[in-house]
Amino acid sequence: MTTTTATFSIRDLAQEFDLTTRAIRFYEDMGLLQPGREGPGGRTRVYSARDRARLKLTLRAKRLGLSLQEARELLDMYDSPRDTAPQLRRYLALLETHRARLERQLAELQANIDEVRTHEKDARATLARTARPARAAPRKS
Repeated sequence: MTTTTATFSIRDLAQEFDLTTRAIRFYEDMGLLQPGREGPGGRTRVYSARDRARLKLTLRAKRLGLSLQEARELLDMYDSPRDTAPQLRRYLALLETHRARLERQLAELQANIDEVRTHEKDARATLARTARPARAAPRKS
């Protein structure tokens, strides 16, 4: 019985995840992916199912707004021994930290929006005052 392990070319992954091959090479340069090499001089990258899963997790982390360092921490959790409790605690801590950062950013954005609304209101009031034609004083005959 022979077992075939699924492998993927850089183009396969680029198409599947709607990325450029350059982006995939960037993730490789950052140590997030570790493809094998084949062909003359090892020029052809061959990605494993593990690389595919790591890329998928990296993109999920990116969608959540996590940094590449935080994505790497997540990936390292999946590479560690299979005791899931410590992994989940680390993952939860990472998510809590990220959520708190997003909530701070949201509060700052809301404050900025409120300030813009105040300036809009003031500008409208000023415009309404200055746009009214001046009433002429009644003439005395």
